Amino acid sequence: MVQAAPVISKRKKQLAEQYIQEVDKHVQDLKEGKTDRAHEIRDLAKILHVHPVHLSNTIKEVTGRSTCDLYEERLLNVSKALLLETDMSVAAIARQLTYDPSNFTKFFKHYTGTTPKKFRDRFYTTT
Repeated sequence: MVQAAPVISKRKKQLAEQYIQEVDKHVQDLKEGKTDRAHEIRDLAKILHVHPVHLSNTIKEVTGRSTCDLYEERLLNVSKALLLETDMSVAAIARQLTYDPSNFTKFFKHYTGTTPKKFRDRFYTTT
């Protein structure tokens, strides 16, 4: 017998949507240099008026992914955009996204398998 998937409440889906909107807004602010501080889960939970553990559990239940996964995915997309759309140095991009340059390179390489410089160079060599 196939077991039915659990029903996710409308409120939980709404909270997940609001979280994603806030993350998108925050990452866009980082991209545009409008903020110099990365939000943590507790900051986003405060904005959404919920407890951080409740927010994390709800996001995982609704999306099947962690809050960090969703945040890092968006941060990676912005990183790629800044690398390809600007002439900012890798170090400047790292600082704008609130990373130490060496940690930014590790973060980027972890998710893409290549360094930010090689990513940028490969793009410009193929176009």
